[in-house]
Amino acid sequence: MNNKKPVLIRMIVLFAVLAIAFLVGWIGDWIDFYDLGDAFGNFQGVRLLYLVCMVCGVLLVETLIVFILGLFEPENHRARSVLSIVSSMLKYVTAIVILCWGLSILGCNVSTIVASVGILALVIGFSAESLIADVVTGTFMLFENQYNVGDIVEVGGFRGTVTSIGIRTTCITDPGGNVKIVNNSAMQNILNRSDKPSRSISDIAIPYQTDLEKLEAGIPKLVEEIFAKHPDVMKEPPKYLGVQALADSAVVLRFVVNVDEKDIYSGARILNHDLLLGFRKLGVECPFPQLDIHTDKS
Repeated sequence: MNNKKPVLIRMIVLFAVLAIAFLVGWIGDWIDFYDLGDAFGNFQGVRLLYLVCMVCGVLLVETLIVFILGLFEPENHRARSVLSIVSSMLKYVTAIVILCWGLSILGCNVSTIVASVGILALVIGFSAESLIADVVTGTFMLFENQYNVGDIVEVGGFRGTVTSIGIRTTCITDPGGNVKIVNNSAMQNILNRSDKPSRSISDIAIPYQTDLEKLEAGIPKLVEEIFAKHPDVMKEPPKYLGVQALADSAVVLRFVVNVDEKDIYSGARILNHDLLLGFRKLGVECPFPQLDIHTDKS
């Protein structure tokens, strides 16, 4: 609901401005409410008033459509991507409609302008080469289903969740809330981490004097208990892989568990927490760093 608040406020403001504009036109007798069909085409009143009415009306329609699309929250990532693309496209369509209609209201012949300037001159004049590359690349990526809204991707070392896909850009948000906006043409060498389960890893240390065989005998029951408490995060019971390292002050054991990519860090934290408490119940404490000092008594 928080995301829809700004849209509602924008709709209310646009509606208010549109209502005021029509009220001013009615009081000044500039708008004939019985002949609104020709009001914007053949007007005799103030052009600026009609321009304001047109801009507010078009923006109100665009905002209303975006608001309606925002009411749909599909779980399917593909559907969310399509809605994101449509919402982005509406902004460009709205801008083009306002520009062309506004020029028409001001008395300019839009078709003559386009014909005289030429499409090629427009492309070169506005340096639209990168824009076209972004649009084409974004379209191909959508059809090829390389990534969708809600997928966790890694691009150029930046890892995060795809929050929106537009005509020109893609927004990626990392776990810290930082948003990276990437041009679609720059979305290369993408690592989509949402296709397959990911693995959370926990390396936990035990003292060298621990009876390793006795501890390993109790691990299967311990990991089953951990899985029973967190089925919403873990896809299966954690696996004990064995001794990972013989460190200076401890023996390091490695555990892994399959999780969704979005839970890869929370899965590791849960595994660390529950293994620590579970090892304590089995009589094994995590060791402190130890240092032996030898002195010469002579």
